[in-house]
Amino acid sequence: MHLAAHFPGVNSTTVWADPRSGSQIDFASFEYLARTAERGKFDFFFLAEGLRLREHNGRIHDLDVVGRPESLTVLNALAAVTDRLGLAATVNATFNEPYELARRLATLDHLSDGRAAWNVVTSSDAFTGENFRRGGYLERADRYTRASEFVATARELWDSWAPDGTSRTFAHTGRHFGISGEFTVPRSPQGHPVVIQAGDSAEGREFAASAADVIFTRHGTLEAGRIFYADVKARLAKYGRQPDDLKIMPGVTVVIGDTDAEAQQNAAEIRRLQVSPQNAILALEQVWGRDLSSYDPDGPLPAIDPDPESGLVQGRVRVADPLAVAAEWRALSAAKGLSIRQTVIETTARQSFIGSPRTVADELETFVSTGAADGFILIPHLTPGGLDPFVDRVVPLLQERGAFRSEYTGSTLRSHLGLKDPVWKG
Repeated sequence: MHLAAHFPGVNSTTVWADPRSGSQIDFASFEYLARTAERGKFDFFFLAEGLRLREHNGRIHDLDVVGRPESLTVLNALAAVTDRLGLAATVNATFNEPYELARRLATLDHLSDGRAAWNVVTSSDAFTGENFRRGGYLERADRYTRASEFVATARELWDSWAPDGTSRTFAHTGRHFGISGEFTVPRSPQGHPVVIQAGDSAEGREFAASAADVIFTRHGTLEAGRIFYADVKARLAKYGRQPDDLKIMPGVTVVIGDTDAEAQQNAAEIRRLQVSPQNAILALEQVWGRDLSSYDPDGPLPAIDPDPESGLVQGRVRVADPLAVAAEWRALSAAKGLSIRQTVIETTARQSFIGSPRTVADELETFVSTGAADGFILIPHLTPGGLDPFVDRVVPLLQERGAFRSEYTGSTLRSHLGLKDPVWKG
């Protein structure tokens, strides 16, 4: 199986109140987590990116990270303190330009001797676009058409240098980009940095099938994973691709204990810390789209209906059907006698794998062996030491079973992932 480490932040995964929780911007935090992942022989280290601090009712959201650094800058620094670990940066295709980004990614691939990856994301969020010169706003229908042309254009730039070190001019004319000239960075060790895609819509799945090497998905349950896996893999043939040409890696969380019972207790405590009384109300307001600060988090859900047109929350993905979600939450609350906070704990993101090291290893193997995933992107709940228990206690079991590498056998990220080298299109 393939394993990657996600640096936590800009989400409700991190337990900020834990005394072991460290800085989100100190380089030592990034270095520690990356070195831990490399010690565990992970495929790559994954950085998300937030282009604007999210707002809730006109104020910075409590769970956001102030001072989040730019991904590629951090990864270029990590290239100097790691040897084999892949380095994946999330960079938005809506708010960047192909020539400039292709140079930055090719540079990272050179500096790391072939370990660079680009997680392609898009945005139709005008709130985030306000930070950019042209506003950056795109209609939802245009997000993936621009992203697809963006990736194709970047690959044209990388292919403007031949494997023998000779260069030629490039020219691209399309709906979104019209550029020409000479690319300044020679062909990098991987030819093309690895392309990762994160998205679950029909457009996102099709984009991944046509252009991505890895897809970062949210499908963390076995059945949902199998359905997603089968759907995406089935789309590859129309683009002349084989099933192994695209690796499917859901983002997951893991809670370990000496026994399964202890792990369940640990998980319950982590969820309680992740969903504080204040954060429970914030989560409720994200669905309802209303100011619910007067409600008791230990009391019942609101009797009023959500406001589907609300602008209360800015910079976060909107709930697609708040009325349906509210109905689902009410039914769960009534059936189990849950308060607001208990309902949020039950319904929002929860740990994917909980148990003893052996139980967790068994479940991970089941996902891979039954067609639910090719591997996993682990999102620890603590920065920077949250990956340690998994690397120390689960990875050795996977290695003993032959389910995961004991040593790196190649030097590039493509080799770790078992991906073919890109064919030069000169």
